[in-house]
Amino acid sequence: MAAPIKMQYLFILTAIEKSCGIVYNALYRTLGEIGMCKIIVVSSGKGGTGKTTTVAAVSSCLAMLGARTLCMDFDIGFNNLDLYLCMSEFAVSDFTDVLEGRMELMDACCESPLIPGLYFLNAPTDKKETENIDVADMFAAVREHFDYCVIDAPPGFNAGFALAHAQADMSIIVTNGELPSIRDAQKTADIIRDMGVADIRLLINRVRPANFKILQTTIDDIIDTIQARLIGIVHEDKHVFRALHEHKPLILYKKRRAAYEFSNVARRIMGEDVPLRKKGKFSS
Repeated sequence: MAAPIKMQYLFILTAIEKSCGIVYNALYRTLGEIGMCKIIVVSSGKGGTGKTTTVAAVSSCLAMLGARTLCMDFDIGFNNLDLYLCMSEFAVSDFTDVLEGRMELMDACCESPLIPGLYFLNAPTDKKETENIDVADMFAAVREHFDYCVIDAPPGFNAGFALAHAQADMSIIVTNGELPSIRDAQKTADIIRDMGVADIRLLINRVRPANFKILQTTIDDIIDTIQARLIGIVHEDKHVFRALHEHKPLILYKKRRAAYEFSNVARRIMGEDVPLRKKGKFSS
């Protein structure tokens, strides 16, 4: 393609991106300008921050925005991501089936019956199955078949945590704004940097404004402490609990605050310009 014509296409795509993320991504793939999947690891230093909820919600939003998305559970032995995706009865394989050559990647993955374009690959229940394994070939296959791969990393800093970050292009650290969570998120960010992941983002989840007043802290304080770029703020929402126990993906609850806020996170991941501040204040 001649350079002037190519620049015209890129100019058109930039304009489309601002008005419609779905059309942007579809056209971009058609023109062949992107062919690489982005692998995103979602982690937290401690449990209770809503990490797995974040993985399920962001993956669902990416798929609903038109991106072919694989959601992977790396919380080996304590895997619950299938519950949040409402795919427990379909998840019969795990990623060791791919690593050990028993199944091809796409045969091991199952597609959501509720959200087209969303696929899931479970973690094994036995940690011994993941000792001394190499995930490079598996993720090479992932990059061939998907636009995004979102990984649920285990809490803490064990072998599964390192394995989840082995091929990461981006890491999203989830914190809830409480002091222990902030401290653990700071440690997590330092460890991920030492692993060589350059693109580290921060998602502040389960936000209750009253708690920030009690703690006398702000969003800016948390950003300064963790030293990561903010990708989203998600407020406490009773529909997160309701979605899990009604076996319905959160994003399918229309006009609910958390669903809207997770959708904004997905749109930012896809490159859409969704402001984080309005009139000097943080928005979701």
